[in-house]
Amino acid sequence: MNNELSNGGAGDRSLSRLARAITRIAQLDGDHATAIPALSLHRRRAPTEPLHCIYGLGLGVIAQGGKQVLLSDEVIRFSAGQSMLTTIDLPVVSHVARASPREPFLALMLTLDTRNITQLVSEMDLAQRPSERVYQSISVEPLDEALVDALIRLVDVLDEPTLVPSLAPLIQQEITVRLLVGPHGARLRHLVAAGSPSQQIAKTVAWLKRNFTQPLLVDELAARAHMSPSTFRQHFRASTGTSPLQFQKQLRLQEARQLMLNQNLDASNAGGLVGYESPSQFSREYSRLFGAPPQQDVKRLRLPG
Repeated sequence: MNNELSNGGAGDRSLSRLARAITRIAQLDGDHATAIPALSLHRRRAPTEPLHCIYGLGLGVIAQGGKQVLLSDEVIRFSAGQSMLTTIDLPVVSHVARASPREPFLALMLTLDTRNITQLVSEMDLAQRPSERVYQSISVEPLDEALVDALIRLVDVLDEPTLVPSLAPLIQQEITVRLLVGPHGARLRHLVAAGSPSQQIAKTVAWLKRNFTQPLLVDELAARAHMSPSTFRQHFRASTGTSPLQFQKQLRLQEARQLMLNQNLDASNAGGLVGYESPSQFSREYSRLFGAPPQQDVKRLRLPG
């Protein structure tokens, strides 16, 4: 499935202001953490190779350039002037598709808080309406001027470190309010609606992230989510784009990759630590996901540039 999404929403002037604000902090290529724990800034001067990663609950915004995200068999093109909302942890393959030294890719990522969303939905009387049946866990929408303005103010407050603890939470709350009443609102409301399939699957995904080394019994997960196994599989795939087994497998393999990269473990030890009993099965599944055997893949990742 190819999901081609057009630009729209915020004007060029607003996007230029946001791009300048990001550039002021992210002056070099890379992923930049900030004094606001939920906020990171991203800059690339050239397209990047596809990267397997997990997108968590949060808002991604591109001020300049473009990105491509593969979720299962769906290709999502995400460009300047658009916002991407992810409501639960999703295994994706993403890469910067449009960037150059003259016009680098510039973006930000803002992690959202489920408890804050739940509280605001209650305070604003924004309960899920019966007609809203939104199960997609990733969506791309045009940015509007008011949301861009709030994002610019959030980045700008980084220039005043003493004000960050007081002002940043207020601006983050404003951003969440604007998301709830904007095009992404139905998805956020569905996420926190008591007993909704999205809420149950989100809880299951959180459990899997904490317990991915354990053997997976789909019937037990379904019971935990208060669903029949067939209904559970249907909602899990609708929310994550993959099956529970494939989701667990990607969590295991990505963790093993990080263990080999960061702790210099060999493939056998890394595979065992993430739950694989058979080194040959680990190597086979690793090669299938990352395109090369563990040792070769890690060697490639360590090459400069």
